[in-house]
Amino acid sequence: MTDQNPSTRQISFGLDTFGDTSVDLEGNPVSHAQTLRDVIDQAVLAEKVGIDFIGLGEHHRADYAISSPDIMMASILARTERLKVTSAVTVLSSDDPVRIFERWSTMNALSHGRAEITLGRGSFIESFPLFGFDLQDYEQLFNERLDLFRTILDADKAGRGVTWSGETRSALQDQKLYPATENGIQAWVAVGGSPESVIRAAKYRFPLMLAIIGGAPSRFRPYVELYKRANEQMGLPQLPIGVHSPGFVADTDEEARELSLDNWLALQHQLGQERGWAPANARQFDQEVDHGSLYIGSPETVAQRIADTIETLDLNRFTLKYVSGPTPHEHLMKSIELYGTRVIPRVREILAERA
Repeated sequence: MTDQNPSTRQISFGLDTFGDTSVDLEGNPVSHAQTLRDVIDQAVLAEKVGIDFIGLGEHHRADYAISSPDIMMASILARTERLKVTSAVTVLSSDDPVRIFERWSTMNALSHGRAEITLGRGSFIESFPLFGFDLQDYEQLFNERLDLFRTILDADKAGRGVTWSGETRSALQDQKLYPATENGIQAWVAVGGSPESVIRAAKYRFPLMLAIIGGAPSRFRPYVELYKRANEQMGLPQLPIGVHSPGFVADTDEEARELSLDNWLALQHQLGQERGWAPANARQFDQEVDHGSLYIGSPETVAQRIADTIETLDLNRFTLKYVSGPTPHEHLMKSIELYGTRVIPRVREILAERA
């Protein structure tokens, strides 16, 4: 159950960032404010070196500076001409689909359609108590809001009002939303690897974004096949499939590993303390770089790994989360430059050669 050959299939390449709280080249902490300004510069460079899009995550905690992806997106769209910008992700459960549509339709109007959205539950739960939601409603909130957002997109496309009812927000009866879009909003649903989430994305007719942050990408092949099978059984078209995975590019494999190891360990230590994971070590890092889902290395090494993943999972989109932990802005800018000027062209060459 495979799509057309990846050498002829249209594949887009992008970046993701959560605005990880950073340090300077001397190891001194960088403020949230400066981190946000640095992300804007990183996005401008991404366009300059030919990258297709950049995604901005939503978090509400000290180690990530981006809490309002849409505000950051608007700033980037104003500084660029071609680059597409998406959330990565918008935490749908603790937001309102009507307000989301209004914000994104406004950005699309101002940018001639360059604002995309990726909807998800998010990997953290801080937004629930922050915005007054009960974690006991976790499933119902996401299901109802996804249903409402699909209803809104369909109504916008048809040029009619929204009619919807549920238990987690007030009902809507033939409610028009403004501004209407010119060509709709490109919306994805991100999943972490549960079959139910994959089937839900198919049911509501959203492209699938797989968040693969550990282990061999081939482990996710059954989810790709499940998504395609669900589309077939429901009589729906096959929509794009993408992958979001962490990585870092440097001139050599050795340099990339050296610049990434401490940052990766710091991130794993922080998350491990919160979630009860065993402490991570350098051997695990090497295992993920060599055989897992850390795309870290020279341009050739990273390109070969990305090409393998695209072929294995029949992808239409690959997104490199180019920062994991407190990485200096200067290192990130070099990584972005190499990704755009050397990795992406090389991936396309590899796919063509293998065809």
